Amino acid sequence: MAAVTRLTNRASFLSSSLARRYLSSDLNSHAPPYNSTPFRLVPPREEDHKNSHVRWVFLGCPGVGKGTYASRLSSLLSVPHIATGDLVREELASSGPLSSQLSEIVKQGQLVPDEIIINLLSKRLDSGEAKGKLGFILDGFPRTIKQAEILEGVADIDLVINLRLREDVLLEKCLGRRICNQCGGNFNVASIDIKAKNGSPAVVMAPLLPPTNCMSKLITRSDDTESVVKERLRIYNETSRPVEEFYRSRGKLLEFNLPGGIPESWPKLLHALNLDDYEDKHSAAA
Repeated sequence: MAAVTRLTNRASFLSSSLARRYLSSDLNSHAPPYNSTPFRLVPPREEDHKNSHVRWVFLGCPGVGKGTYASRLSSLLSVPHIATGDLVREELASSGPLSSQLSEIVKQGQLVPDEIIINLLSKRLDSGEAKGKLGFILDGFPRTIKQAEILEGVADIDLVINLRLREDVLLEKCLGRRICNQCGGNFNVASIDIKAKNGSPAVVMAPLLPPTNCMSKLITRSDDTESVVKERLRIYNETSRPVEEFYRSRGKLLEFNLPGGIPESWPKLLHALNLDDYEDKHSAAA
C-alpha cells in the first residue's frame, strides 16, 4: 500500500475548489436516465503535461465498455490505465499464490474480495510510481462502498465517469465478446439493433470484427455465459449502484449514457470531458 499512501501527498490536477465548481452534485442531479447528449463538466486544460496527472475512475455495469474507453483515454492522455479485471487475469495466468482462489471466484461470477483487489492494485501503483507515473485511470475499482471509502482515504480522485447502457444491450454485448488467442486483441461479434422501449432509446451497435488473420483464432472468455453475465449484473446492481451515489454526493460523478457503439460514443465522451479539441491537436502533431 506504499504507493497508495504516497498518493495523498501529490498535488491533484483539479483542486478541490475547481472540482466543486465544475462537478457540482446539482449539475449531475439533472442528468436524465437515458440522455445521449452529455454535458460538459471538466474545465479546459491549460498545459498538456497536467493531463498525465489526472486521477479518474470509470464506473459501469460489467460489459458496458469501461476498459475500451479507459484505454482510449489512457493512450490519448499518456496516463496509465489500471484495470482491476486485467490485474486479476494476470494473476490467474501467473499461477501465483492467489491463482487457484481467483479461478474459482471468476468461474462462479462472484466479485473478487477487497483484500485481493487492494493487494493487486497496490503492487501496480508501486510499479507506476517507480516509473514516475503520478496519474492513473482506474477501471473496475471501486465496486463497493467499502472500496470507495478506502480509495478516498488514500488518493484524491478528480472525476468519476459512470458509463450507462440498457441491460438488454449489455447482455448481448457480453455474449458477443471474443479474444484472439494469438495477439490478445478484444473484439465483439454481436450486431445489436434494439428498438426503443419503455422510455429507453433505441441502441444500434455494429460488431467490432477482427482482422482476417485473427478470425480463426477467436475464443470466448469462460465467464461470458448468459448465466454468469446475469449474475454479474445482479451483483453489480446490489453492491455497486450505491458507489454511484457515493461519488454523486461528493460532486465528482459524470453520468455518460452511451448512445451507441464506439463511432457514436467516443466523440461525445471527448466532448463531455472537454477533450474534443485535444484529440485533434495531438493527431495533427503526430
